[in-house]
Amino acid sequence: MTKILTIVGARPQFVKLAPVLAALRARPRLQPLVVHTGQHFDPGMSDVFFDELGLPAPDHHLGIHGGSHGEMTGRMLTAIEQTIVAENPAAVLVVGDTNSTLAGALAASKLHVPVAHLESGLRSFNKTMPEEINRVLTDHVSSLLFCPTQTAMSNLARESITEGVHHVGDVMFDAILMFRIQAERMSRVLDRLGLREGAYSVATLHRAENTDSAAQLGALLAYLKHSTDKPVVLPLHPRTRQKIAEFGLSTDGLVVIEPVGYLDMIRLVSGAAHVLTDSGGLQKEAYFLRKPCVTLRTETEWTETITHGWNRLWTVDYYTPRTPISDYGDGHASKQIADILEQFVQVNR
Repeated sequence: MTKILTIVGARPQFVKLAPVLAALRARPRLQPLVVHTGQHFDPGMSDVFFDELGLPAPDHHLGIHGGSHGEMTGRMLTAIEQTIVAENPAAVLVVGDTNSTLAGALAASKLHVPVAHLESGLRSFNKTMPEEINRVLTDHVSSLLFCPTQTAMSNLARESITEGVHHVGDVMFDAILMFRIQAERMSRVLDRLGLREGAYSVATLHRAENTDSAAQLGALLAYLKHSTDKPVVLPLHPRTRQKIAEFGLSTDGLVVIEPVGYLDMIRLVSGAAHVLTDSGGLQKEAYFLRKPCVTLRTETEWTETITHGWNRLWTVDYYTPRTPISDYGDGHASKQIADILEQFVQVNR
């Protein structure tokens, strides 16, 4: 069997992994192996996702988290390199734009193992974001580039990346289709919080550019409190909680809860009046569940959510007219990825 090594480490990557891993495991000639770097280590940000999504325990858990971006990425690079040498895969699949993504891409490329990048071609054009650096560098060392949108394809073409590029649609749409009914049936989060359908909003806030400055974080918390007359439910990322305490800020007026699992989050979004977030993934999940979104950033890599009227930046007070987004595909992105990977490794082994 041909080994495909998949590198994940953060909450959104576990969600994207679920449909892709199912598609890879359905192919008898492929042996998908999962490496969890440990970037998200809190049980509420990691273990619960593996449990809810029916993911097998990682084949390798590196337990690496904390420290600066450079320190974390360097430790991951060393450990992933050792894992690749030990497993000798035909390809390494990296997901998204985290430090785990970049470390996996660098380790594989330096060992001359082909890199496949899931969610390739996204650009915010804001190089102060660590994620922007991660995604650009990863794309430039990848042999297979799986793009969720035509805009992503165009971004790569402008950087002279045209070989191995595929528009497959969005695997997060696949995941929503896989788990939405299960979330409606199993989640009791609305009952636990005493919420009624359509009578609240849901928010997330975690990016470094929003949380590392007392002034920025304070402004965003104030915006959440005053942007709507509905209660705002805020599952609070551990790092954001730490920064709020460090800066002496207040969350009074918000319904602050612990991080929730994927099924509870789907249920919260599906029942909400609208979504406020600095998360790239949640912008799309809001669209998939047809909820208006406000992005708590000054730009977004998911530009089609803006141009099609389902999303706006918090610095803008209007939406454009709403139209459907066809770029995200029909829920079969994971199958296309597995097909392309299988053909690639058979040809190149």
